[in-house]
Amino acid sequence: MKQVWQFALLASLVATPAAAQQASGDPLTAALKRQWDGIALNLKEAAEKVPEDRYSFKPSQEVKTFAGEVGHGANTHYFFCARIKGEQNPNKEDFEKVTSKDVLVKALIASNDYCSSLFSGATDKWLLEMVGQGAQAQPRAAILAAHVAHSNETYGTIVPYMRMSGIVPPSTARTQKPSR
Repeated sequence: MKQVWQFALLASLVATPAAAQQASGDPLTAALKRQWDGIALNLKEAAEKVPEDRYSFKPSQEVKTFAGEVGHGANTHYFFCARIKGEQNPNKEDFEKVTSKDVLVKALIASNDYCSSLFSGATDKWLLEMVGQGAQAQPRAAILAAHVAHSNETYGTIVPYMRMSGIVPPSTARTQKPSR
């Protein structure tokens, strides 16, 4: 498991353009923030784009509804980011049980904001500090990299829901816009 975190950290640095690494005194922080901002935007736009009547859609009985996936995203944002910040999870609601688009979009945006706030004042030194105890202790950056990876998996799960509903996912829509 330790190798997964190391790989995620290495991948985040390799994915960072050299100019961005040189421009920032904290290249790890800059790389992870850029990755977080990208997936947070994809999840938010997906939640906003899917109509209310498709929030109850699920491709088969064995999986969550679209609403459940959006709720899962919000729940895990709070879970991971509270751990990174070293504080109690401020979320007391299980958003996976919520069915209202309005409530879920607001919850996802609030959870995105909660995670985004950890970058205020974040440095590479802070992200490399260990949190947790014993075998559970890991650098904050490893937890953040795992969270970014998990959030990308959540987005990857909801993209087929969108496509089966005839909706172009936001990440695809952005690449299809004509350049000026």
